[in-house]
Amino acid sequence: MLMAVDIGNTNITLGVFADLDSNDLMFTARLSTQLHHTTDQYAADIGTICGFHGLDTGDIDCAIISSVVPLLTSSIKNALSLVFGVDAIIVEPGVKTGLNILIDDPAQTGADLVAVSVAAKELYPYPNVVCDLGTASTITVLDKNGNMIGGVIYPGVRTSLEALVSKTSLLQLVSLDAPKKVIGSNTIECMQSGVIFGAASLLDGMIDRIESELGQPVTAIATGGLSTSVTAHCKRSFETCENLILIGLRLIYVKNR
Repeated sequence: MLMAVDIGNTNITLGVFADLDSNDLMFTARLSTQLHHTTDQYAADIGTICGFHGLDTGDIDCAIISSVVPLLTSSIKNALSLVFGVDAIIVEPGVKTGLNILIDDPAQTGADLVAVSVAAKELYPYPNVVCDLGTASTITVLDKNGNMIGGVIYPGVRTSLEALVSKTSLLQLVSLDAPKKVIGSNTIECMQSGVIFGAASLLDGMIDRIESELGQPVTAIATGGLSTSVTAHCKRSFETCENLILIGLRLIYVKNR
């Protein structure tokens, strides 16, 4: 079995594949990203989660990691070794991906962007764009030949809301639920409208601009924890795959095993 691990700024996502040739996941789980956790603490958390799902430590015989938190990469890799006795592959320059990255410095491409692009190339027609709505929201673009040619990075939905609240005296955190109408009639509705409908309008507008630059329509793909909350209010249609990054990690592992 393969354990795929995505180390993000807010959460660490775990996914287990019983079959290396299938995108079907046995389970997924999330840990809070804690910079000061030790290898032993992460090992205990990972081992406990596997136990909850009925797995023994000997069931996992391979692992792969993508990370946008360099301070934690070694800790998680060592934790996987401690729990399962495996030497995890880390997605970094030199790892085979089958992806042609046509940006100024391909080595600077985030491992998460590489993983979702590999999955998008495998699963969807291109040109396509992957909209990953997390702590930092990203739009990654594959051209008509399946080359990764760049993208967009902007503050995530929750990040934007927290920044707004932290800089204002009278505004409080609100739930990320869409209000019934765009024009809010109270402070909470006004904030929810700005956050949710604003994010949806941003996606619609950015993809329109991307299509104009490419000169052709794209397949729009949404992933990430808040993707469905936002894309449900977009004018265009999206393909949705919550675990796109984990699928991309499986595909990368297969290319390097």
